[in-house]
Amino acid sequence: MQLKRVLTLRTVVATSAGLTMASSSFVAAVMVANYVLGDTAWIAILIGGALCFLAAACFSELNGLLPTAAGIRLYFSRAFNEQVALTVSLLYMLVVVVGVVGVESYILSKVLNEAFPAIPSYAWIVVMLMLVTGMNLRGIKIAGVFQDVITYSLIVFLVLIGLFALGKVGFKLDAPFSPGGAVGIINAVAVGVFLFVGFEWVTPLVEEVTQVKQISKGMMIALGILSVVYAIFTVAMTAVVPKEVLIASPAPQLVFARAVLGDFGASLMIIIILATSLKTFNAGIISVSRFMYASAREHVLPAVFSKISMRYFTPWVAIITLFFIGLVASGLTLLTNQYLVLVGLAAAMSSIVYAMVGLAVISLRRRMPEQVRPYLIKGGYLVPILTVFIFTLLAVAVLSADLSALLYMSIAFVATLVYVNTVVPRLKKKYETRKPAARRRPARATKEVEGK
Repeated sequence: MQLKRVLTLRTVVATSAGLTMASSSFVAAVMVANYVLGDTAWIAILIGGALCFLAAACFSELNGLLPTAAGIRLYFSRAFNEQVALTVSLLYMLVVVVGVVGVESYILSKVLNEAFPAIPSYAWIVVMLMLVTGMNLRGIKIAGVFQDVITYSLIVFLVLIGLFALGKVGFKLDAPFSPGGAVGIINAVAVGVFLFVGFEWVTPLVEEVTQVKQISKGMMIALGILSVVYAIFTVAMTAVVPKEVLIASPAPQLVFARAVLGDFGASLMIIIILATSLKTFNAGIISVSRFMYASAREHVLPAVFSKISMRYFTPWVAIITLFFIGLVASGLTLLTNQYLVLVGLAAAMSSIVYAMVGLAVISLRRRMPEQVRPYLIKGGYLVPILTVFIFTLLAVAVLSADLSALLYMSIAFVATLVYVNTVVPRLKKKYETRKPAARRRPARATKEVEGK
């Protein structure tokens, strides 16, 4: 049984933007503003978005060449080798799931604990994960419509409140092209790039879109929208509230809304934060469950993850498994308060993958020169080379600046490598031993029919 092709460009854009625009994004946005002088954060944000367009172009070429829910696992397998592909893709999946759920849960808990101190924060997270899990089990169409409504409503709200705040304070750009020293600009751009991390996780939906080209188009549109929204909202936050106040809060968007609209604004922003977390959890389950399904279908994960609901055409085992992983990740993050380490991990892992995607484009052009490419990056090797160079530097910068992230990355890498070298061969061997038996059964059945 296969997945059902029902998704349109609208949902592709919403999923790509939804995976990126999380509650934690606003913490990163304030960090960008803190690195530069005055109100020039928009410059670093737009540059960061432009750099992510390079990675998106590479993903687009690979997705058109190899349209599969397995995504980067297949790209890297063809470009490098199976062991590299398995190790990087499984490590990426692990870091993204734990990182996204953990950070989102931590920020959400701080906000809800302030608004509803009598209700345990973890209870909210359990309810929200149950809600998005239930929607995903009922079908991609329901989960997709929910993603559309929440994502586009959030985009409109952020732009409107941002413009309203700028108008309220009579904002004018002062020295718009004077962001300060080179070090501050580089750090701001680095964090600006990480505002967009996660846009590529829409590629596992390629087997459920009505047209394959919608994936690349959706990523590009999402990055364009996010660049504008982040730029407007970040400048508005820093125009209304001092940077030192924003940087001290785990939910600067809540501080900003209270400053602009008082208690009503704070209440409205709490609802927005809830909706944002729901959208992020939902987008994560949509994408990662398809990646797990494809990996199990190719005998990289246990076969049970390839099970598809006969009624709703959803990978139900993978979805339920992600629910429990989310519970554990959110619980551990709340207990340890190590959410910033998860931000560093996700940022570094994404940069590593983006650099490898650029290398994969170069490698597959040489290995598969005659293969038809629905999307071909213009300019020869310039874009993939720039992608490799820029994101390698960013990965090194993040890991060297956060030794805790480097330590956890090393531990996760070793664990993934052990899994790839011990468990995966057993899964493949198990499949190979079953294959001949499956082939013999039809032959026996034929003889029985002939005998009758």
